[in-house]
Amino acid sequence: MLTSQSLAGVLRNSGFKVTPQRLAVYEALANTKSHPNAELLYNELRPKYPSMSFATVYKTVEILNELGLITVLNTGEGSSRYDADVTEHSHIQCSVCGRVDDIGPLSVAKLDEEVTHDTGYEVQGQKFYFYGVCPACKNKA
Repeated sequence: MLTSQSLAGVLRNSGFKVTPQRLAVYEALANTKSHPNAELLYNELRPKYPSMSFATVYKTVEILNELGLITVLNTGEGSSRYDADVTEHSHIQCSVCGRVDDIGPLSVAKLDEEVTHDTGYEVQGQKFYFYGVCPACKNKA
């Protein structure tokens, strides 16, 4: 994760303005493992930045994604979630409460080989989404 000073440098060097709101959006993502969507980010930051609009949050996550500073997760919910951990890892989502958690790097070398063999493609990466019931929801049942 980047420091505020490093993030400011990346934004400036890429031609984007450095604003407290942009820094706050990144910081909020860097300090959570909950993989929030833009609406959750907006609601979290609004008390500290009352003049910030939802559009500002949305535009900021687009910029951060464009710069490779966050990952956009499409979990099939109709809105994207965001992750500031850009290292290679997968995700698992609870089919009951919607919680999304990280899974460390998976051993997929054999699968990559099978895909290459079956398609002729040179595999350069992959993303996996797993679905199940989280421990909290499992305990409630």
